[in-house]
Amino acid sequence: MVAGAIYTAVGFLQRSETLITERCTAVGAGGEDLATDQAANAALISAVAVRRGLPARAVSIALATSMQESKLRNIGHGDQAGPDSRGLFQQRPSQGWGTEQQVMDPYHATNAFYDALVKIPGYESLPITEAAQRVQRSAYPGAYAQHEPMARAFASALTGYTPQGVDCSLRKPDTAGDAGQVRQRLLAAFGTTPATAAGRTLTVRVQGNEAWAVAQWAVANAKALSVTEVRVDGQSWTRVSRKGWQAAEGPAGQVTITVADRPAS
Repeated sequence: MVAGAIYTAVGFLQRSETLITERCTAVGAGGEDLATDQAANAALISAVAVRRGLPARAVSIALATSMQESKLRNIGHGDQAGPDSRGLFQQRPSQGWGTEQQVMDPYHATNAFYDALVKIPGYESLPITEAAQRVQRSAYPGAYAQHEPMARAFASALTGYTPQGVDCSLRKPDTAGDAGQVRQRLLAAFGTTPATAAGRTLTVRVQGNEAWAVAQWAVANAKALSVTEVRVDGQSWTRVSRKGWQAAEGPAGQVTITVADRPAS
C-alpha cells in the first residue's frame, strides 16, 4: 500500500508538470501574459534600452510596437502590406532598415528601432501609439494602443523600476544550464557588466534599478537558459516554487543566477 501510494504521488507530480502552462506575467499588465519566447524577446528589447541609457518610456513604445508587428517574435516573413518585412519589428530592407540578415538579428533590429525613435522630438511625452506610428508608419496606427498595459508593465519591470515585477511559471528544466552561456547572453544584451561565472552560478555585480533589470532579464530567460534561481536585493525567484519572488538572504550589490546542473528525471 505504501509503495502504491508513493507511485501514485510520483505519477501525480509528473502529470502536474505537464499541466503547467509556461507563461510570464508582469505586475499591472492587465492580464496580457507573455509566452516564454515572447518574454525573452521583451527582456532583450529592454536590456538594449538600459545599455543605451534610454528611459522606460522608450521600452514601452518598443514593446507595444513589437507586439503589434510580430507578436514579439523574430519572424522571417512579411505580409501583404510589407512582403519583405522581417524580424521583431517587421522592418523592411527596402525602406532602409538594413539587409534581410540584419533585420532578422534581434540586436540590430532593436537598435535600429531605437535609433529612429530617439530622432523624434519629444517622443517621451507622446502617446505610445503616436510615437510608434512615427517610427513604423503603419497602415493601422491605432492598433498599437491595445498593447499599452502590457508594454508599460513589462517595460517598468524589465528596466528595474518595478522590483519583483516579472514572474514566470515554468516546468522543471529538461537540460543542464551553462553559467558561461548565461554570461555571454547577458553581456550581449546589457554590454560591459561585471559578471563572473563559476560552476552553476553567475554573479553580476550591479546595484539599484540595473540590478533588478538584470535579475528580471534572467527570470524572463529562465526557460531557454535553464535558470533555476535568481537572487537580488534580499529577494529570490525560484523556478520550482512557483510562488513568485520571496524574501531570501544574499549579499547586497549583486545578482546571483543559478542554472540547472542536470536534466530533470
